[in-house]
Amino acid sequence: MKITFLGTGTSQGIPVIGSDHPVSYSKDSKDKRLRSSILIESNDLTFTIDCGPDFRQQMLRANCKKLDAIIFTHEHADHTTGIDDVRPFFFRQGKIPIFLNERVLESLTKRFAYIFDPKQKYRGSPDFEINLIKNNQDFNLSNINITPIESLHLSLPVLGFRIKNFAYLTDVKTISDSELEKLNGLDTLVINALRYEPHPSHLNIEEALNIVNKINPKQTLFTHISHNMGFHEDVCNDLPESVSLAYDELVLDFS
Repeated sequence: MKITFLGTGTSQGIPVIGSDHPVSYSKDSKDKRLRSSILIESNDLTFTIDCGPDFRQQMLRANCKKLDAIIFTHEHADHTTGIDDVRPFFFRQGKIPIFLNERVLESLTKRFAYIFDPKQKYRGSPDFEINLIKNNQDFNLSNINITPIESLHLSLPVLGFRIKNFAYLTDVKTISDSELEKLNGLDTLVINALRYEPHPSHLNIEEALNIVNKINPKQTLFTHISHNMGFHEDVCNDLPESVSLAYDELVLDFS
């Protein structure tokens, strides 16, 4: 299994439009962050978790030729608004399977009625095969078993996912002990850490490290990062040995 980090930034990306923050002027490519998403390749299967507003750019940058599915964590714009850019894959392949819970589907149907509402369907818009995710129920994508992990993003339930000994969790603020138990025995944890200062709906770096200490994975990568975190290299130098910041185009190859 191969994981490519398509984006590792928070909802505004880095640099933020019009920002004079020092990180915005960094010459280090690891300080340039598109909105958070990952590409997963396993045998002949290629899918993403989320498709935000940078989706087109991310697919071109990753030289992605096919897309077998999209899994959605939640409905916020930085995780969903690239959905129209799925069209080239749809034109070549036909309906693209998507996996999401009922609440996220309802949100997408309202916001993208020209795609999802049969009465308003626009000719040329992409079409999708809908697969609903149910709480506390694993699902299969081809021959891959996926375990949903529920957390709260302030008060909004958000899904992360465990695939074998890899887990991807983003937009977490709080997570129950029963959900944490589903993450025992991980080799690699990817979880959001927005900045050093506390935030009402995202883990800060201290809170993220507390979760890491509870789960004790072999390695951890932080994602969904704000420019307020600071420079990539400086932050990594201060983190424990098994923990680092993810960055755009980072590849993990578990083959």
